[in-house]
Amino acid sequence: MTFKDEILQGIPEHLPAPKHYDATVNHAPKRKKILTAEEEKLALKNALRYFEAKHHKTLLPEFKQELEKYGRIYMYRFRPDYKIYARPIEEYPGESEQAKGLMLMIQNNLDHAVAQHPHELITYGGNGAVFQNWAQYRLVMQYLATMNNEQTLVMYSGHPLGLFPSHKEAPRVVVTNGMMIPNYSQPDDWEKFNALGVTQYGQMTAGSYMYIGPQGIVHGTTITVLNGFRKINKETKGGLFVTSGLGGMSGAQPKAGNIAGCITVCAEVNPKATYTRHSQGWVDEVIDDLNTLSQRVVKAKQNKETVSIAYQGNIVEVWEHFDKENITIDLGSDQTSLHNPWAGGYYPVGLTYEEANNLMANKPEAFKEKVQESLKRQAKAINKHTEKGTYFFDYGNAFLLEASRAGADVMSTEANKEFKYPSYVQDIMGPMCFDYGFGPFRWVCASGKSEDLQKTDAIATKVLEQLMKEAPKEIQQQMQDNITWIKGAQKNKLVVGSQARILYADANGRMKIAEAFNTAINNGEIGPVILGRDHHDVSGTDSPYRETSNIYDGSRFTADMAIHNVIGDSFRGATWVSIHNGGGVGWGEVVNGGFGMLLDGSKEAANRLRSMLFWDVNNGIARRSWARNDEAIFAIKRAMESEPNLKVTLPNLVDDHLLNSL
Repeated sequence: MTFKDEILQGIPEHLPAPKHYDATVNHAPKRKKILTAEEEKLALKNALRYFEAKHHKTLLPEFKQELEKYGRIYMYRFRPDYKIYARPIEEYPGESEQAKGLMLMIQNNLDHAVAQHPHELITYGGNGAVFQNWAQYRLVMQYLATMNNEQTLVMYSGHPLGLFPSHKEAPRVVVTNGMMIPNYSQPDDWEKFNALGVTQYGQMTAGSYMYIGPQGIVHGTTITVLNGFRKINKETKGGLFVTSGLGGMSGAQPKAGNIAGCITVCAEVNPKATYTRHSQGWVDEVIDDLNTLSQRVVKAKQNKETVSIAYQGNIVEVWEHFDKENITIDLGSDQTSLHNPWAGGYYPVGLTYEEANNLMANKPEAFKEKVQESLKRQAKAINKHTEKGTYFFDYGNAFLLEASRAGADVMSTEANKEFKYPSYVQDIMGPMCFDYGFGPFRWVCASGKSEDLQKTDAIATKVLEQLMKEAPKEIQQQMQDNITWIKGAQKNKLVVGSQARILYADANGRMKIAEAFNTAINNGEIGPVILGRDHHDVSGTDSPYRETSNIYDGSRFTADMAIHNVIGDSFRGATWVSIHNGGGVGWGEVVNGGFGMLLDGSKEAANRLRSMLFWDVNNGIARRSWARNDEAIFAIKRAMESEPNLKVTLPNLVDDHLLNSL
């Protein structure tokens, strides 16, 4: 059977042979047992509804075993025989070019070189799923391969609800993930309803089919590290950045440190993750002994090296050992998946990786205690370093939130300040990027050709250099950082999976770059291009401890902006839209949305990109402006000057002396 034939058959009429469990692949940890006996029956009944009744007798004991052994029903038997990766768009079957683009992006998210736990359909973050099971994958690919441009596929937390009649300008796919009634968004609610097979955690770009490997966060981390060193008035050369996590998104950190030009030490407890990043060239060296590590760091400092070092072990040990050895840490953070603290997102100090996984699955309460003890130790060690001058920031992974819940010493004594340490959005990304409209615009060359990516890099560089000549001084630094980034993108070997690129740009930059791409496609210079962005952006996400943590008018716990964003994108021309509960800071802690858009060189695509990209950014700037953020007020006034049809309500500022005189 050919690749196209297997896609078109969907769920096979005849059961494929059971698949063996491949121990060489990085697998998701066993999820804790949470369902009652009756709920387990319901989970099995839910799973079997994908298959004809004649197969139930065969599949029932198999699915029961998966539920008992792994805590979820993944339907391993139905993993396809073909290799999953982002093929050139013309290799996909189908009537709709837009649908083919979606198939390409879905397969990129599940590429073994990209996905964290590919056999469990998890892209990153420990639980960021594309689908809940392999039956859903097969059905979705079949729907996409048979749909036309007057249909829309509706996705319900990984489940394809079906194809509905729509029209050419409607999205081809609308996606929701984990959209719970608010009272049912506790961590155990995810465990329960995911085990039942009725919802999933889409993370941000996992369940919205727009993950491009760790490159997606390299650029943002590079900007964060560069501006972190600028904030403390120190050169990156010889400076030390200490952090943790080498799994999905966090694997970008050492590469970003190298691009920024500092020394990076990144701890990771999972050997598979460590050696995958090392083999991919995303980290330079691996060390598993603390004394050897400290000696290597001292030498790197003396020689002002640019080097990234993975410590195979627990980050708490690094913070404590560097304190004992009096090694100065300039920047410190953490990027373990603490949005998912009880199910593999964070591994406590004092246990081996295997011991922790066993305790997590079999004694979850004891595991939770170990995690909270470890967080207290980590915070204590971090506090010792910050007393010596270290600049520590929360990297939006819920580190400070979970540490506070554990009783760690991270709370602030200052008025109107929750934690001792800022979120990186509060100090860096918010005022320097998001409020000005700069965020993670990205594109994928659907031809799969590296030469197309080189051409798009050159096009984007030319556009940015022209825009910088006319840009106001307030955004000159942002423009220059991005020109430097895109010029060095090829030599930094950032591609993992699809031929993709990320670039921080404002609305004007995104529209101008996209227009130039569309013209190049029309001229036959490059193949189709898929536009998108990270949800970690100006407008798409309401997240009080990350993306909107620098909103100070009391509205940071509201989620109107993310909902407005996805609604607006859907009728302004997006090829697909998504809205999720959860993300990098945790289930119930954020609402985030994304989009994808296929450029095919047509006039229709040109109209869509202008309409949608302008809204996609300025929706967020308007909200940030209303919160009285100075940079956003500047940016929205500039946007209104460029577009006469934009009229935004501006805040009237109150004199603090008047308030204080009451």
